[in-house]
Amino acid sequence: MTAPAPRSAYIHIPFCHRRCFYCDFAVVPLGDQADAAGGPGSRSIALYLDQLLEEIDLSPAGPPLATVYIGGGTPSLLTPDQVGQVLQALRQRFGLQNGAEISLEMDPASFERLDLNALAQQGVNRVSLGGQSFDDEVLASLGRRHRRADLLEACGWLQAAVVQGRLVSWSLDLIRNLPDQTDVAWADQLDQALASKAPHLSIYDLSLEPGTVFSRLEQRGDLQMPDEDGAADRIAATSERLSRAGYCRYEISNFALPGHASRHNRVYWSGAGWWAFGLGATSAPWGEHLARPRTREAYGDWLQEQRLQGPDRSLVQATASPLSLEDRLLVGLRRHEGVDLIRQASCCGWSAADCRRWLPSLEQRWEPFRQAGLMQCHGSRWRLTDPLGMAVSNAVLVELVAWWEEVSVDAVPPASSAGR
Repeated sequence: MTAPAPRSAYIHIPFCHRRCFYCDFAVVPLGDQADAAGGPGSRSIALYLDQLLEEIDLSPAGPPLATVYIGGGTPSLLTPDQVGQVLQALRQRFGLQNGAEISLEMDPASFERLDLNALAQQGVNRVSLGGQSFDDEVLASLGRRHRRADLLEACGWLQAAVVQGRLVSWSLDLIRNLPDQTDVAWADQLDQALASKAPHLSIYDLSLEPGTVFSRLEQRGDLQMPDEDGAADRIAATSERLSRAGYCRYEISNFALPGHASRHNRVYWSGAGWWAFGLGATSAPWGEHLARPRTREAYGDWLQEQRLQGPDRSLVQATASPLSLEDRLLVGLRRHEGVDLIRQASCCGWSAADCRRWLPSLEQRWEPFRQAGLMQCHGSRWRLTDPLGMAVSNAVLVELVAWWEEVSVDAVPPASSAGR
């Protein structure tokens, strides 16, 4: 059986004012004075948009999109008209479903209230606000350009837009378990986040990625990260605090009031396919991941190769392979509902006999976590408990990876049978 074509698309806008100290994304810093409307960096942005629109035009046609996510970088560096050009290209190539969720990442230092109104008129109905912290000293230590006053103002604009019906929802991003962060300081961050009335919160723990400023500081001994026990306690405390406030933890890092979970993000964790366009973006239209080059020159060369292949040849379903069972379980375990082992294995072409032969050894690896109250099992569905299991999810995932390394050579069905 052929997998259905994706109904979601990710658009990468790599430009930002400056690279934050923790960031290893594919970004192109343009300086603090960058402005897409004729200012510094505007030519770079315009040239990139020409490439981006061409890539969209070269992609295979598919059904109308149900979700679109414009991320970066700092997509709010674009003018509302430029965002409208991107959305129009998607309409022409795929179409947009009625009620499609169209999300845009915004930086508190790079947009004004009038920009928000104009973006809503272009079709944007959900905003992800990169706040990261309400503390000015912390923001400076992260390399962020905005300050607390900017964040509070942006939160007010977004919440007013939801109340007035110009936006469907908005989300606030925060970073937890920062260097020298105390329990009291983090509790204060949560209090301020709740005071903002954000209907959706994305809370990420700081990770030290190779090549970043923070990674170099840590290697020199100039960055003191929280100990594992303290970090786990703050993760659990976060879940408990937000649960009392009415938020559902529908994924390890994401909390939402009823009706405000991100439909686009759930696509990634469900194992469904998605399109992706732009420098450094990774698509998985039929399971197989395809990453674009991370530099402007290499992206331009790659795009030229796609152009020579002709329309509809840059991504061909016949050459794609289904998402592996390991990948399906890795992303699925992040969700509140967890994963059904038999169902996911069947989607990868496993027979009932394959499931009986190979899945029990994974369940044996997870059994100690179940006995410790970190996982729950109902039939063939396994899930992390909240908050304890989600706070130590890495230990569960390590056992999954180890199991896959043991069985994958013998257990993976031939490519011809996968997905049938």
